[in-house]
Amino acid sequence: MKDVKIPTVGESITEATIARWIKKTGEFVKKGEAILEVETDKANVEVVADDSGVLKTSANEGDVVLIGSTVAQIDESKAAPNAAAPAEEKASPAAPAPKSAPAAAGTEMHASSEHSPAVRKIVAEKQIDVTTIQGTGKDGRLTKADVTNPQAKAPAAPSAPAKAPSAPMPTRAPSSQQGQQERVKMTNIRKKIAERLLMSQQTTATLTTFNDVDMTNLLALRAKYKDTFKEKYNVSLGFMGFFVKASIEALKEIRAVNGLIDGTDMIYNNFYNIGVAVGTEKGLIVPVLKDADHLSLAGIEQEIKNYALKARDGKISPDDLSGGTFTISNGGVYGSLMSTPILNPPQSGILGMHRIEERPVAINGKVEIRPMMYLALSYDHRVIDGKEAVTFLVKIKQCIEDPTRILLEV
Repeated sequence: MKDVKIPTVGESITEATIARWIKKTGEFVKKGEAILEVETDKANVEVVADDSGVLKTSANEGDVVLIGSTVAQIDESKAAPNAAAPAEEKASPAAPAPKSAPAAAGTEMHASSEHSPAVRKIVAEKQIDVTTIQGTGKDGRLTKADVTNPQAKAPAAPSAPAKAPSAPMPTRAPSSQQGQQERVKMTNIRKKIAERLLMSQQTTATLTTFNDVDMTNLLALRAKYKDTFKEKYNVSLGFMGFFVKASIEALKEIRAVNGLIDGTDMIYNNFYNIGVAVGTEKGLIVPVLKDADHLSLAGIEQEIKNYALKARDGKISPDDLSGGTFTISNGGVYGSLMSTPILNPPQSGILGMHRIEERPVAINGKVEIRPMMYLALSYDHRVIDGKEAVTFLVKIKQCIEDPTRILLEV
Protein backbone atom coordinates (compact mmCIF):
# COMPACT_ATOMS: atom_id res chain seq x y z
CA MET A 1 0.00 0.00 0.00
CA LYS A 2 1.29 3.42 -0.95
CA ASP A 3 0.33 6.36 1.27
CA VAL A 4 -1.08 9.51 -0.34
CA LYS A 5 0.18 12.47 1.69
CA ILE A 6 -0.52 16.20 1.54
CA PRO A 7 2.61 17.67 -0.04
CA THR A 8 4.47 20.78 1.03
CA VAL A 9 2.87 23.54 -1.01
CA GLY A 10 4.68 26.66 0.10
CA GLU A 11 6.71 28.30 2.80
CA SER A 12 4.91 28.74 6.17
CA ILE A 13 1.83 26.77 5.02
CA THR A 14 1.03 24.15 7.69
CA GLU A 15 -2.45 22.94 6.77
CA ALA A 16 -4.79 22.56 3.83
CA THR A 17 -8.45 21.83 3.16
CA ILE A 18 -9.53 18.94 0.96
CA ALA A 19 -11.52 20.82 -1.68
CA ARG A 20 -12.59 17.76 -3.71
CA TRP A 21 -11.67 14.20 -4.51
CA ILE A 22 -11.09 13.90 -8.23
CA LYS A 23 -10.94 10.09 -7.82
CA LYS A 24 -13.10 8.11 -5.41
CA THR A 25 -12.55 5.09 -3.18
CA GLY A 26 -12.42 1.91 -5.26
CA GLU A 27 -11.36 3.64 -8.46
CA PHE A 28 -8.18 2.62 -10.26
CA VAL A 29 -5.71 5.50 -10.59
CA LYS A 30 -2.65 5.75 -12.80
CA LYS A 31 0.74 7.09 -11.73
CA GLY A 32 0.90 10.84 -12.32
CA GLU A 33 -2.90 11.18 -12.46
CA ALA A 34 -4.54 13.91 -10.35
CA ILE A 35 -6.52 12.33 -7.50
CA LEU A 36 -7.53 15.23 -5.28
CA GLU A 37 -7.49 19.00 -5.03
CA VAL A 38 -6.46 20.76 -1.82
CA GLU A 39 -7.07 24.38 -0.93
CA THR A 40 -4.38 26.23 1.00
CA ASP A 41 -4.46 29.73 2.40
CA LYS A 42 -2.93 30.95 -0.87
CA ALA A 43 -4.07 28.75 -3.74
CA ASN A 44 -5.59 25.44 -4.87
CA VAL A 45 -3.16 22.59 -5.60
CA GLU A 46 -3.75 19.22 -7.26
CA VAL A 47 -2.18 16.11 -5.69
CA VAL A 48 -1.15 13.36 -8.11
CA ALA A 49 -0.69 9.64 -7.60
CA ASP A 50 2.89 8.43 -7.09
CA ASP A 51 1.94 4.90 -8.16
CA SER A 52 -0.82 3.05 -10.00
CA GLY A 53 -3.44 1.05 -8.14
CA VAL A 54 -6.84 1.15 -6.45
CA LEU A 55 -7.54 4.17 -4.29
CA LYS A 56 -8.90 4.09 -0.73
CA THR A 57 -9.55 7.48 0.83
CA SER A 58 -9.40 8.20 4.57
CA ALA A 59 -10.42 11.87 4.65
CA ASN A 60 -13.51 13.68 3.47
CA GLU A 61 -14.03 16.76 1.35
CA GLY A 62 -13.99 19.82 3.57
CA ASP A 63 -11.60 18.27 6.13
CA VAL A 64 -8.69 20.43 7.28
CA VAL A 65 -5.53 18.32 7.29
CA LEU A 66 -1.91 18.95 8.20
CA ILE A 67 0.81 19.15 5.57
CA GLY A 68 2.44 15.72 5.36
CA SER A 69 -0.55 13.82 6.73
CA THR A 70 -1.90 10.70 5.00
CA VAL A 71 -5.34 11.12 3.42
CA ALA A 72 -5.54 8.00 1.27
CA GLN A 73 -3.76 4.81 0.21
CA ILE A 74 -3.13 3.22 -3.16
CA ASP A 75 -3.20 -0.59 -3.35
CA GLU A 76 -0.45 -1.31 -5.86
CA SER A 77 -1.31 -5.02 -5.95
CA LYS A 78 -4.60 -4.33 -7.71
CA ALA A 79 -4.32 -4.36 -11.50
CA ALA A 80 -6.16 -2.06 -13.82
CA PRO A 81 -9.71 -3.30 -14.56
CA ASN A 82 -10.12 -5.06 -17.89
CA ALA A 83 -12.58 -3.99 -20.52
CA ALA A 84 -15.10 -6.67 -19.53
CA ALA A 85 -15.39 -5.52 -15.92
CA PRO A 86 -17.80 -2.67 -16.52
CA ALA A 87 -20.07 -4.94 -18.59
CA GLU A 88 -20.39 -7.42 -15.69
CA GLU A 89 -21.78 -4.68 -13.48
CA LYS A 90 -24.55 -3.73 -15.90
CA ALA A 91 -28.01 -5.17 -15.53
CA SER A 92 -29.18 -7.68 -18.14
CA PRO A 93 -30.97 -5.95 -21.04
CA ALA A 94 -33.90 -8.32 -20.57
CA ALA A 95 -34.23 -7.50 -16.89
CA PRO A 96 -36.94 -5.00 -16.00
CA ALA A 97 -35.78 -1.58 -14.86
CA PRO A 98 -36.05 -0.89 -11.12
CA LYS A 99 -39.35 0.65 -10.20
CA SER A 100 -38.05 2.82 -7.39
CA ALA A 101 -37.62 6.25 -8.95
CA PRO A 102 -35.46 7.71 -6.17
CA ALA A 103 -33.05 4.78 -6.31
CA ALA A 104 -32.74 4.95 -10.07
CA ALA A 105 -32.12 8.64 -9.95
CA GLY A 106 -29.55 8.41 -7.19
CA THR A 107 -26.54 9.22 -9.30
CA GLU A 108 -28.40 11.94 -11.17
CA MET A 109 -29.54 13.71 -8.04
CA HIS A 110 -26.08 14.46 -6.75
CA ALA A 111 -23.92 17.32 -7.98
CA SER A 112 -20.81 16.12 -9.80
CA SER A 113 -17.25 16.66 -8.56
CA GLU A 114 -16.95 19.80 -10.68
CA HIS A 115 -19.24 21.59 -8.23
CA SER A 116 -18.02 23.07 -4.95
CA PRO A 117 -18.16 21.07 -1.68
CA ALA A 118 -20.78 23.51 -0.35
CA VAL A 119 -23.08 22.87 -3.33
CA ARG A 120 -22.65 19.10 -3.07
CA LYS A 121 -23.43 19.20 0.65
CA ILE A 122 -26.69 21.11 0.14
CA VAL A 123 -27.71 18.80 -2.72
CA ALA A 124 -27.07 15.72 -0.58
CA GLU A 125 -28.87 17.09 2.49
CA LYS A 126 -31.95 18.28 0.59
CA GLN A 127 -31.94 15.42 -1.95
CA ILE A 128 -32.20 17.90 -4.81
CA ASP A 129 -32.46 16.61 -8.36
CA VAL A 130 -29.76 18.69 -10.07
CA THR A 131 -31.05 17.76 -13.51
CA THR A 132 -34.03 20.07 -12.92
CA ILE A 133 -31.90 23.12 -12.15
CA GLN A 134 -30.21 25.45 -14.64
CA GLY A 135 -26.82 26.45 -13.19
CA THR A 136 -25.93 30.15 -13.25
CA GLY A 137 -22.25 29.72 -12.47
CA LYS A 138 -19.30 29.51 -14.86
CA ASP A 139 -19.85 26.98 -17.67
CA GLY A 140 -23.34 26.28 -16.33
CA ARG A 141 -22.15 25.01 -12.94
CA LEU A 142 -24.45 25.15 -9.96
CA THR A 143 -23.90 27.85 -7.36
CA LYS A 144 -25.10 27.90 -3.76
CA ALA A 145 -27.79 30.37 -4.77
CA ASP A 146 -29.07 27.90 -7.36
CA VAL A 147 -29.55 25.07 -4.87
CA THR A 148 -30.86 27.23 -2.02
CA ASN A 149 -33.43 28.97 -4.25
CA PRO A 150 -37.03 27.99 -3.43
CA GLN A 151 -37.40 26.75 -6.99
CA ALA A 152 -34.74 24.08 -6.40
CA LYS A 153 -36.97 21.21 -5.35
CA ALA A 154 -36.33 17.60 -4.42
CA PRO A 155 -37.39 15.00 -6.99
CA ALA A 156 -41.14 14.70 -7.25
CA ALA A 157 -42.66 11.67 -5.54
CA PRO A 158 -44.69 9.19 -7.63
CA SER A 159 -48.06 10.64 -8.41
CA ALA A 160 -50.89 9.43 -6.19
CA PRO A 161 -54.46 8.77 -7.33
CA ALA A 162 -56.51 11.93 -7.61
CA LYS A 163 -58.52 12.77 -4.52
CA ALA A 164 -61.64 14.74 -4.16
CA PRO A 165 -60.92 18.39 -3.50
CA SER A 166 -60.93 19.30 0.15
CA ALA A 167 -61.22 22.58 1.99
CA PRO A 168 -57.91 24.46 2.10
CA MET A 169 -56.01 24.07 5.35
CA PRO A 170 -55.13 27.27 7.18
CA THR A 171 -51.45 28.10 6.78
CA ARG A 172 -49.11 29.99 9.04
CA ALA A 173 -47.59 33.13 7.60
CA PRO A 174 -43.84 32.70 7.05
CA SER A 175 -41.49 34.51 9.36
CA SER A 176 -40.35 37.85 8.01
CA GLN A 177 -36.75 36.78 8.71
CA GLN A 178 -37.03 33.35 7.14
CA GLY A 179 -34.23 32.78 4.64
CA GLN A 180 -32.58 36.13 5.31
CA GLN A 181 -29.43 34.63 6.79
CA GLU A 182 -27.00 32.07 5.52
CA ARG A 183 -24.05 30.73 7.49
CA VAL A 184 -21.09 29.62 5.37
CA LYS A 185 -17.74 28.41 6.67
CA MET A 186 -14.89 30.66 5.58
CA THR A 187 -12.45 29.14 3.11
CA ASN A 188 -8.77 28.99 4.00
CA ILE A 189 -8.05 31.69 1.42
CA ARG A 190 -10.71 34.02 2.87
CA LYS A 191 -9.48 33.38 6.43
CA LYS A 192 -5.93 34.15 5.41
CA ILE A 193 -7.01 37.34 3.62
CA ALA A 194 -8.82 38.45 6.78
CA GLU A 195 -5.82 37.66 8.98
CA ARG A 196 -3.35 39.45 6.73
CA LEU A 197 -5.52 42.56 6.32
CA LEU A 198 -5.99 42.84 10.07
CA MET A 199 -2.30 42.21 10.69
CA SER A 200 -1.40 44.86 8.12
CA GLN A 201 -3.55 47.46 9.86
CA GLN A 202 -2.21 46.56 13.30
CA THR A 203 1.51 46.30 12.55
CA THR A 204 2.20 49.11 10.07
CA ALA A 205 2.03 52.89 10.26
CA THR A 206 0.00 53.22 7.07
CA LEU A 207 -0.63 56.53 5.36
CA THR A 208 -2.00 57.23 1.88
CA THR A 209 -1.07 60.04 -0.48
CA PHE A 210 -3.02 60.91 -3.65
CA ASN A 211 -2.42 62.48 -7.02
CA ASP A 212 -4.20 62.54 -10.34
CA VAL A 213 -2.83 61.75 -13.77
CA ASP A 214 -3.88 62.98 -17.20
CA MET A 215 -4.33 59.88 -19.37
CA THR A 216 -4.63 61.78 -22.68
CA ASN A 217 -1.25 60.82 -24.15
CA LEU A 218 -1.37 57.22 -22.96
CA LEU A 219 -4.86 56.74 -24.38
CA ALA A 220 -3.72 58.17 -27.72
CA LEU A 221 -0.64 55.92 -27.75
CA ARG A 222 -2.72 52.87 -26.96
CA ALA A 223 -5.33 53.69 -29.60
CA LYS A 224 -2.61 54.14 -32.23
CA TYR A 225 -0.71 50.91 -31.60
CA LYS A 226 -3.10 48.46 -29.90
CA ASP A 227 -4.01 46.60 -33.11
CA THR A 228 -0.39 46.30 -34.27
CA PHE A 229 0.66 45.27 -30.77
CA LYS A 230 -2.03 42.56 -30.59
CA GLU A 231 -1.11 41.26 -34.04
CA LYS A 232 2.59 41.02 -33.23
CA TYR A 233 2.49 39.73 -29.64
CA ASN A 234 -0.93 38.03 -29.48
CA VAL A 235 -1.77 39.90 -26.29
CA SER A 236 -3.77 43.07 -25.68
CA LEU A 237 -2.05 46.36 -24.96
CA GLY A 238 -3.47 47.32 -21.58
CA PHE A 239 -2.73 50.03 -19.04
CA MET A 240 -1.19 47.76 -16.41
CA GLY A 241 2.01 47.21 -18.38
CA PHE A 242 2.64 50.96 -18.48
CA PHE A 243 1.96 51.33 -14.75
CA VAL A 244 4.30 48.43 -13.94
CA LYS A 245 7.03 50.08 -16.02
CA ALA A 246 6.35 53.48 -14.43
CA SER A 247 6.42 51.96 -10.94
CA ILE A 248 9.79 50.35 -11.60
CA GLU A 249 11.24 53.71 -12.67
CA ALA A 250 9.85 55.28 -9.48
CA LEU A 251 11.17 52.41 -7.33
CA LYS A 252 14.65 52.88 -8.76
CA GLU A 253 14.53 56.54 -7.77
CA ILE A 254 12.91 56.10 -4.32
CA ARG A 255 14.50 52.89 -3.00
CA ALA A 256 12.67 52.97 0.34
CA VAL A 257 9.35 52.13 -1.35
CA ASN A 258 10.95 48.87 -2.53
CA GLY A 259 12.21 48.10 0.97
CA LEU A 260 10.97 46.57 4.20
CA ILE A 261 11.67 46.36 7.93
CA ASP A 262 13.26 43.21 9.36
CA GLY A 263 13.47 43.56 13.13
CA THR A 264 15.65 46.59 13.72
CA ASP A 265 17.12 46.52 10.20
CA MET A 266 16.02 48.11 6.95
CA ILE A 267 16.27 45.97 3.83
CA TYR A 268 16.47 47.65 0.43
CA ASN A 269 15.68 45.32 -2.47
CA ASN A 270 17.70 45.81 -5.65
CA PHE A 271 15.31 43.67 -7.66
CA TYR A 272 11.75 44.41 -8.72
CA ASN A 273 9.12 41.73 -8.17
CA ILE A 274 5.83 43.48 -8.84
CA GLY A 275 2.61 41.98 -7.49
CA VAL A 276 -0.53 42.58 -9.55
CA ALA A 277 -3.76 42.14 -7.60
CA VAL A 278 -6.29 39.86 -9.33
CA GLY A 279 -9.87 39.34 -8.15
CA THR A 280 -11.17 35.74 -8.20
CA GLU A 281 -14.32 33.99 -7.02
CA LYS A 282 -12.45 32.92 -3.89
CA GLY A 283 -11.01 36.32 -3.07
CA LEU A 284 -8.18 38.66 -3.98
CA ILE A 285 -4.85 37.09 -4.91
CA VAL A 286 -1.60 38.82 -5.87
CA PRO A 287 0.53 36.90 -8.40
CA VAL A 288 4.02 38.30 -8.74
CA LEU A 289 5.88 39.36 -11.89
CA LYS A 290 9.38 38.19 -10.99
CA ASP A 291 12.25 40.48 -12.13
CA ALA A 292 9.72 42.69 -13.88
CA ASP A 293 12.44 45.18 -14.83
CA HIS A 294 13.78 42.58 -17.28
CA LEU A 295 10.40 42.17 -18.99
CA SER A 296 9.31 44.09 -22.06
CA LEU A 297 5.90 45.74 -22.17
CA ALA A 298 4.63 42.75 -24.15
CA GLY A 299 6.28 40.39 -21.66
CA ILE A 300 4.50 42.06 -18.76
CA GLU A 301 1.12 41.90 -20.49
CA GLN A 302 1.69 38.23 -21.39
CA GLU A 303 2.60 37.33 -17.80
CA ILE A 304 -0.52 39.11 -16.52
CA LYS A 305 -2.65 37.24 -19.07
CA ASN A 306 -1.10 33.91 -18.05
CA TYR A 307 -1.79 34.57 -14.38
CA ALA A 308 -5.38 35.56 -15.13
CA LEU A 309 -5.93 32.26 -16.96
CA LYS A 310 -4.32 30.28 -14.14
CA ALA A 311 -6.46 32.08 -11.57
CA ARG A 312 -9.61 31.34 -13.57
CA ASP A 313 -8.72 27.65 -13.77
CA GLY A 314 -7.59 27.43 -10.13
CA LYS A 315 -4.00 26.65 -11.16
CA ILE A 316 -2.22 29.45 -9.29
CA SER A 317 0.63 27.97 -7.23
CA PRO A 318 2.06 29.31 -3.94
CA ASP A 319 5.29 30.18 -5.78
CA ASP A 320 3.29 32.42 -8.13
CA LEU A 321 2.17 34.48 -5.11
CA SER A 322 5.46 34.78 -3.22
CA GLY A 323 8.44 37.11 -3.30
CA GLY A 324 6.75 40.41 -4.17
CA THR A 325 8.48 43.70 -3.30
CA PHE A 326 5.74 46.14 -4.41
CA THR A 327 2.07 45.74 -5.36
CA ILE A 328 -0.31 47.42 -7.82
CA SER A 329 -4.08 47.15 -7.40
CA ASN A 330 -6.50 48.35 -10.08
CA GLY A 331 -9.85 49.13 -8.47
CA GLY A 332 -10.79 51.01 -11.62
CA VAL A 333 -11.86 47.80 -13.34
CA TYR A 334 -14.73 47.68 -10.82
CA GLY A 335 -15.56 51.38 -11.20
CA SER A 336 -13.74 52.71 -8.13
CA LEU A 337 -13.10 56.47 -8.27
CA MET A 338 -10.78 56.62 -5.25
CA SER A 339 -9.66 54.26 -2.50
CA THR A 340 -6.94 53.71 0.08
CA PRO A 341 -5.33 50.32 -0.69
CA ILE A 342 -4.09 48.22 2.23
CA LEU A 343 -0.43 47.22 2.41
CA ASN A 344 0.58 43.68 1.55
CA PRO A 345 3.13 42.87 4.33
CA PRO A 346 6.08 42.77 4.50
CA GLN A 347 5.99 45.22 1.57
CA SER A 348 6.10 48.91 2.37
CA GLY A 349 4.11 50.32 -0.55
CA ILE A 350 1.08 49.63 -2.75
CA LEU A 351 -0.19 51.66 -5.69
CA GLY A 352 -3.92 52.00 -6.28
CA MET A 353 -5.22 52.70 -9.81
CA HIS A 354 -8.79 53.88 -10.38
CA ARG A 355 -11.29 54.46 -13.15
CA ILE A 356 -10.62 56.97 -15.92
CA GLU A 357 -13.12 59.81 -15.79
CA GLU A 358 -13.44 62.91 -17.94
CA ARG A 359 -13.10 66.00 -15.75
CA PRO A 360 -12.51 69.72 -16.31
CA VAL A 361 -8.89 70.70 -15.62
CA ALA A 362 -6.89 73.89 -16.12
CA ILE A 363 -4.44 73.61 -19.04
CA ASN A 364 -2.31 76.69 -19.80
CA GLY A 365 -4.89 78.96 -18.25
CA LYS A 366 -7.84 77.37 -20.03
CA VAL A 367 -10.40 74.84 -18.81
CA GLU A 368 -10.32 71.62 -20.82
CA ILE A 369 -12.02 68.26 -20.44
CA ARG A 370 -9.38 65.58 -19.94
CA PRO A 371 -9.50 61.84 -19.12
CA MET A 372 -8.20 61.79 -15.56
CA MET A 373 -7.34 59.01 -13.12
CA TYR A 374 -6.78 59.30 -9.38
CA LEU A 375 -3.71 57.46 -8.07
CA ALA A 376 -3.22 56.43 -4.45
CA LEU A 377 -0.02 55.31 -2.76
CA SER A 378 -0.42 53.66 0.63
CA TYR A 379 2.92 53.36 2.42
CA ASP A 380 4.46 52.35 5.74
CA HIS A 381 5.53 55.61 7.36
CA ARG A 382 8.11 53.72 9.44
CA VAL A 383 10.04 53.06 6.23
CA ILE A 384 9.01 55.87 3.89
CA ASP A 385 8.86 59.59 4.65
CA GLY A 386 6.08 61.76 3.30
CA LYS A 387 8.42 63.56 0.93
CA GLU A 388 9.58 60.24 -0.56
CA ALA A 389 5.99 59.04 -0.98
CA VAL A 390 4.92 62.22 -2.78
CA THR A 391 8.03 62.18 -4.99
CA PHE A 392 7.37 58.53 -5.86
CA LEU A 393 3.81 59.25 -6.94
CA VAL A 394 4.85 62.32 -8.94
CA LYS A 395 7.40 60.17 -10.79
CA ILE A 396 4.66 57.74 -11.82
CA LYS A 397 2.47 60.65 -12.90
CA GLN A 398 5.28 62.00 -15.09
CA CYS A 399 5.89 58.62 -16.73
CA ILE A 400 2.21 58.05 -17.52
CA GLU A 401 1.57 61.55 -18.81
CA ASP A 402 4.68 61.34 -21.02
CA PRO A 403 5.09 57.61 -21.87
CA THR A 404 8.37 58.26 -23.74
CA ARG A 405 9.96 58.61 -20.29
CA ILE A 406 9.36 54.89 -19.79
CA LEU A 407 11.14 54.05 -23.04
CA LEU A 408 14.05 56.37 -22.27
CA GLU A 409 14.08 55.47 -18.54
CA VAL A 410 14.27 59.13 -17.50
